[in-house]
This record gives sequence, structure tokens and C-alpha cells, in this order.
Amino acid sequence: MIDWKNRYADNIKDYQGYPLGKTLKYLSDPEIISLAGGLPSPEIFQTSELRAASEKILLNDVDKIMQYSAIPGEQSLFEAVIDFLKRDNIHLEKQNILITTSGQHGLDLAGRAFLDKGDIVLVDRPTFAGALVAFNMEKATFVGVDIEPDGTHVDGIETKIKQLQKNNKTPKFIYVVPDFQNPTGITMSLKKRKQLLKLSYAYDIPIVEDSPYRDLRYYGKDLPSLFSLDQELYNGGGNVIGLYTFSKIFCPGLRVGFNIGHPEVIKKMANIKEGNILNTPKYNQDLCTAYLTQMDFNAHLDKCRAYYKDKLAIFLETMEKYFPKESGVTWTTSEGGLFLWVSVPDHIDTAQLFFEAIKHKVAFVPGEQFYGENPEKNHMRINFSFASKEQLKEAVKRLSACIKSID
Repeated sequence: MIDWKNRYADNIKDYQGYPLGKTLKYLSDPEIISLAGGLPSPEIFQTSELRAASEKILLNDVDKIMQYSAIPGEQSLFEAVIDFLKRDNIHLEKQNILITTSGQHGLDLAGRAFLDKGDIVLVDRPTFAGALVAFNMEKATFVGVDIEPDGTHVDGIETKIKQLQKNNKTPKFIYVVPDFQNPTGITMSLKKRKQLLKLSYAYDIPIVEDSPYRDLRYYGKDLPSLFSLDQELYNGGGNVIGLYTFSKIFCPGLRVGFNIGHPEVIKKMANIKEGNILNTPKYNQDLCTAYLTQMDFNAHLDKCRAYYKDKLAIFLETMEKYFPKESGVTWTTSEGGLFLWVSVPDHIDTAQLFFEAIKHKVAFVPGEQFYGENPEKNHMRINFSFASKEQLKEAVKRLSACIKSID
């Protein structure tokens, strides 16, 4: 028998992939109400519009669709993205954009572009598990600081930088999800956005800004993105790399997103794309172009916001009902996005609780998956977007019964 493990690359030899994917394999029972995945609801998919756009594309452009296409992306989608971002006060040209095959692909490109084995990435605690998995492909070292109710603990990040510099180490970049963070739902305040940018310039450390949920705001006022602030406040910008996806606002099945940044960074990411997937399917790109230019995406976003806002309210009301203060269970609130962060008493390990929850026909993601180092064990990520309103109520009821059964 061949000893395959010793033939793997050093970066991959002990690499275990995405733990969330392994969690979801336990959810085959149709009676389980899943609060685990980050799935948008199919009830808000633009099915008829998608079908009409698809028919038009296939009628007019079928020969090109069936071929390879430009590796950086389709010109029509570049133009649509440029117009799309102007509404967010982001002003770009084609050389600032790379079309990606999903937001996860964008994360992978960022990791491959910047990280060697052992390189340090500064992250929130907790942070998006998909980013940790992507950067772990390069054997990154994560240094985290506990997130605060108003976002990244910027003073704590600076303290970590100073400590690292004493050992002649400098982080490669700071990774954040400023808007409705996955997994906590927390949004970074405007004050902290400006503070984080100033820190980035003071220590010459780029920021990777992940923005999958930015358009899904249900309460409060929009805050400027780090990328737009960088352009506005610091001579046209250049220190922020933005990662975007159409998965949450259009549909995830198309697997299309885009990265934005300094032309030099985008060119290098395009070089990497040349070596890993070549082109993002033209058909998928054309549908995203149609979403931005032919469908009424503002009306669609309004529908999404109203729909998810209602679900969020129902979920929070039900949590209040089934988890009184004396239960020791607490949770974040959010002004948007798809997730909340639930904390249980310290003696409960949610990785073990997960299997008890499966017996009660409800599922979540154990919180330990969202830590780059030294994971805390008594948290869980809850998704409220996919399950129906009635299922959300029943899921909270089941989760309450589950926790009571082990206390």
C-alpha cells in the first residue's frame, strides 16, 4: 500500500478542510430544522426573472457561452459592477476588479497572494470560518482579538501588532467582516472603521474587507465601507482589498463574486486565477450582469430586506420567550445579515450539544469553528434566513428543550 500522506504537500498533509461541511452531513433527516447553513431563502429567488434572462442569453450568445472566456471577467459584468459600486461611493476602473467564482474563491485568492507558511493574519474572535479555512490552506498563523459589540477591538489589534513587532514579526493583513459579521451579526461602528484605517496606514498593514451581507440591512443607517473610506480619506485609497459575492443578494448557485483593490494586487490575483480555475463561466457572469442591469435589483433588495427583517424579529421574539434571563443563554442582536451568535453557560460545550440537538431535531453550527486559535466552547452560530417562520419558532422551542435536558 502506498503511504499517501507522506506524498502530500506540507501545506495539505494535515489539512482537514471545512469543518462546517462535515457538520452538515448530519442533517440528512428531513425532520431536522436546520439553523446551521448560511443559506438564503429560496422564497426570495428571482425565478421568473432568472428564467427570462437565461432564455435571452441562450438565444443571443450561446456559441460564446459554450466556450472559454476572458480570465479576469466579462467586460459587461465589469461595467455593471463599476456602476453597482458607485451607489456605495466606490469609484473603480476595470483594472481594479477581478471576477471570482464565488466569495470563497476570492478568499482563496487573497490567501494565495499574500501568505506563506506561518505568516500572521489578524482576525476578530470569532470570525468567518470560511476565511479561516481558506487561509489555512497556506498554513497561516491566526492572531485574534475578541470582537466588541461595536465591532473589531481596534486598540486590541494595535496591542497585538506591537507585541508581534517586538519579536520582529509583522502581520500580512487584517481580515474583517465589518457589516453584519458572520458569525456574530455585529457591525463595526464608523468610528472604528476610521480608526482601523489609520492603524492600517500607521503600521503599513493591508485590510481585507469581506462584504457578503452589506446590502442586507434591516435597521439603522448604512455606514461607509472601509474601501470607500480608504478612497475618500487617504488619497484615493490602496490599502484595502474588497471581497464581494452575489450569493447572498442574488443566488448562491451561480458561484460568482468579485475582488476589488489596487491594480497591482488585482493583476497578481488574476495570475493566480490563471493557474487554478482559468475563467468564471460566462453564462453565470451574464446572469449576474442581467441581475444588475435588466432586473429591478433595488426592488429585489427591498423584498429581501423586508422578508429577512420579519424573520429576524420572529426569531428574537421566540428567543425571549424560551430563554429567560435565568437560563444563562444570551445572544447578539443585529441590524442586518443572516446570523446571530448565541452563548450558553460556560459548562456547556456546543460541539457536544450539537449531537444532543440533532436528537431534538434541530441543528446549529458549534462556535469553536469560528476561532483561528484557542476556541471558546460555549457558543453557537444561528442562521435565521433559510427556515420558514413557523420552523424558526419550533427550532427555538426544540433548542430550549435540548439545553434544559443536559443542565
